[in-house]
Amino acid sequence: MMITGARARVPSFLQGRTLRLASTTTSKDKFKVVVVGAGSGGLAVANQIYWRFKDAGKSLNPGDIAVLDPAQYHYYQPGWTLVGAGLRPKSDFRRPLASLIPSHLSHIPESVATFSPRTSSIATSSGRKIEYEALVVAAGLKINWDSISGLSQALADPGSGVSSIYSYDVCDKVWRDIDHLQSGNALFTQPAGVIKCAGAPQKIMWMAWDRFQKTGRGFNIKVDFYTGMPSMFSVKKYSEALNSLRIERGIGAEFQHNLISIDVNNRKATFKKADGTSIDREYTLLHATPPMGPVDFIKNSEIADTAGWVAVDQGTLRHVNPEFGNIFAIGDCSSLPTSKTAAAITSQAPVLTENLFSVMTLGNLSNARYDGYTSCPLLTGYGELMLAEFKYGLEPKESFARYLGDQTARRKLFYHFKKDLFPWVYWNRMVHGTWFGPSGLFRPNFT
Repeated sequence: MMITGARARVPSFLQGRTLRLASTTTSKDKFKVVVVGAGSGGLAVANQIYWRFKDAGKSLNPGDIAVLDPAQYHYYQPGWTLVGAGLRPKSDFRRPLASLIPSHLSHIPESVATFSPRTSSIATSSGRKIEYEALVVAAGLKINWDSISGLSQALADPGSGVSSIYSYDVCDKVWRDIDHLQSGNALFTQPAGVIKCAGAPQKIMWMAWDRFQKTGRGFNIKVDFYTGMPSMFSVKKYSEALNSLRIERGIGAEFQHNLISIDVNNRKATFKKADGTSIDREYTLLHATPPMGPVDFIKNSEIADTAGWVAVDQGTLRHVNPEFGNIFAIGDCSSLPTSKTAAAITSQAPVLTENLFSVMTLGNLSNARYDGYTSCPLLTGYGELMLAEFKYGLEPKESFARYLGDQTARRKLFYHFKKDLFPWVYWNRMVHGTWFGPSGLFRPNFT
């Protein structure tokens, strides 16, 4: 997580690497490496793989790496919380995908229909067969909007009082609802199970609470957090600090309560409790976080585990089935037992790159191992942020504690990391493969 700053000297092996941004489409059907997905993980690792081979003097030519993704736009999804808090316009966090795919990568604007790992090939949505020497799956996850009855309709209704930071289309609706609310009940929800950035549902709650206080509306608005999880956060240290803050600020909480339906006409939300019974709560404002899960084309394939994620070793990111040893996965679609965040991807990408490079050139894995590092920059108000960093075993792994002290302390510096620095790093370094997580601008040495 160590940040060296925008003016840091760029190492020689990175110089000039973000200048050529002309996407290349191709009709060829055989590649050295195929990357499925052009999200945060896909773009970062595709570029890192290319530069790793080039730096080693190996024969990997422009176009030997193909990225499959039919999307028109690429999004910086961590920024949607900033949009919901009224800090940035959502247009800051969307760019045409083609503008981010450099000329040394081939772009195939299609989606995957099926995987055929035993023949090292995939079939695309158009029926095209693509063969690979190595495959990286970076396909993200699926947001199950329709699993909450009435949610999709409520989000489409400008006057419903229901919104979500988990959609580019409506993340700005979150801010309008927060800014216009004068009194009533403001409910913020989080489902049980795996979601993108498990801290985000409460980040927007803290920002709303602070906005209500700063504008003199706090006495007229009751804020409550309804979560399907058993605590405020998965890591005990941060959970205890957040729960103490919740109590101090007078925010109510109900744990192991999952939102199952919304009645817009009566402004009523229904939650299912751990014992199977349901309760109804009236709302004036409702921020909904929908359940999430694996994408169907992975879930129904040979490369998935029983839960539907790509089954990879938690240290090497290589598929656990020895027959599929040329398959790797990164980010949200993987079975890695850590939080699904962009910060996790920054640490996963160099490990995956090194292991894939070693397998392709030497026939065996390198010493590179991922320790589960991830980070959750927990906005707790305007001008303050609690920076949670941890690894496998839900054990804190803090980058700044030795310099600044305990990271449960809420700091203005961390707030500006989230608001200003991280978006810059993302657009200017991470998606171009020139950002290496806690190592910053320097590729980790795994020897």
